[in-house]
Amino acid sequence: MKILANDGISSVGAEKLRAAGYTVITDKIDQDNLINGINEQNIEVVLVRSATTVRQNVIDACPGIKLIGRGGVGMDNIDVQYARDKGIKVINTPASSSQSVAELVMGHMFAISRFLQDSYKNMSTGDFSTLKKNYGKGVELRGKTLVIVGFGRIGQSLASYALGCGMNVIAVDMFTETREITINIGNDMDVTIDITPVSDLTSVIGQADYISLHVPKQADGSAVIGSKEFGMMKAGVRLVNAARGGVIDEDALLAALDSGKVAACALDVFENEPNPRKDLLNHPKIACTPHIGAATSEAQDRIGEELADLIIEAFGTF
Repeated sequence: MKILANDGISSVGAEKLRAAGYTVITDKIDQDNLINGINEQNIEVVLVRSATTVRQNVIDACPGIKLIGRGGVGMDNIDVQYARDKGIKVINTPASSSQSVAELVMGHMFAISRFLQDSYKNMSTGDFSTLKKNYGKGVELRGKTLVIVGFGRIGQSLASYALGCGMNVIAVDMFTETREITINIGNDMDVTIDITPVSDLTSVIGQADYISLHVPKQADGSAVIGSKEFGMMKAGVRLVNAARGGVIDEDALLAALDSGKVAACALDVFENEPNPRKDLLNHPKIACTPHIGAATSEAQDRIGEELADLIIEAFGTF
C-alpha cells in the first residue's frame, strides 16, 4: 500500500509505516498536480498537514484513495463528510500537538506583555533611553484573568500552564461539563484543579485580561471575535490566536489595536495564509509567527507515530 505524506511526516512515523510493509512517499506534489500525482503513483493513503487541501474534486478524481489523514487537529482543509460518505476513512491526530500549541501561546503571552516582538525590531537603533520609555509599562501574567475560548485538548493544556503561572482561568466551550486540569509542577509533583466552562462568551469577555482562541474555523465563515465582542472587552486586553485564521475579524482587530482597546495581539494564524496582509505583519502591537503551533520535534514525532498507528490499525501489516 502506497502512502503519500504530501506535507511531510516525521522519521519516527515513516519508519514505523515502512516496518509494517507500507511504501511512504514524501516527495511533495504541488496542489495543481495533486490529482495526477495520486493517480499516476497509485496512492491509496494521503497524509496532509495544513498546506495541502483534499477537496471534493480530488476525492472524485482519485477513486483509489482509501484513507485521508491530517497530521494535526483541524481538518478544514479536507472535505471530511464528503470523503466519509464516499467510504473513505478520515483521521487526524488531535492529542499529539496540544502541549506544543499551548507552550507557543504561553510564549506569545509573555512576549506581548513585555513588548518583546517590537523591542527586538528596534534594538538596532541603540537608543536605549527612548526604547526603555516606550517599553517601560509591561505587565505580569500572575494574577491576570485568561479567558480560553474552546476548551478541548489544547485549551485544557493551556489552562494547566496558565494556572501554573498564577493566572485565573475562565473557560468557554459549547460543552459545559467540568474538566479536571492537571498541573505538572515538576519533580514528579502534580496538582489538579476543576474548571467548569461557560457556554456564553459574552457573559465573561469583559473579565478578560487575556483571551486565547482554540476553536475551529466557523462553518458560516463568521468571526468568533468581531467588532461587537471587542466593544465588550475591557481596555488593555491582550489576545492570542493560534487556532485558525478568520476566527478573529482582522479589520476589527486593527481598529481595536489602533484605538487602544486592545493593548497587543499575537497571531500564529491568518485569514490569507500563506500570504497574510502586511498591515498585520508590520503592526507594532502584533506579534506574528508563521503557523508554527505544532512545529516542535516532540509534537511532530507524536503526530507521525499516531498517524502510523491509526493506518496500521485500519489496514494491518504487509
